[in-house]
Amino acid sequence: MASLRRRPKPLQIYLQPDQDRVLRAVAEREHVSLAELIRRSIDCYLTDILPPETDPSLGLIGLQRPDLSISHDELVASEAAAPADGE
Repeated sequence: MASLRRRPKPLQIYLQPDQDRVLRAVAEREHVSLAELIRRSIDCYLTDILPPETDPSLGLIGLQRPDLSISHDELVASEAAAPADGE
């Protein structure tokens, strides 16, 4: 998800055995490394708890919402062209 690829910072964490087992199973199912799965999980968690507008550094890693004012006309036009519910 990160838009800028930088050298990853090593980090040692301790997982509960159940966490390790489940994370490894999900990583295998998704065909990604355990480290990549944990990075993705952190990105999702940060997106959920931090409003992107309040932390400009989130834009640097690709987590900031796009500026809808730039594409306002296109957004309004697409909504106007969409069929109403029940049609």
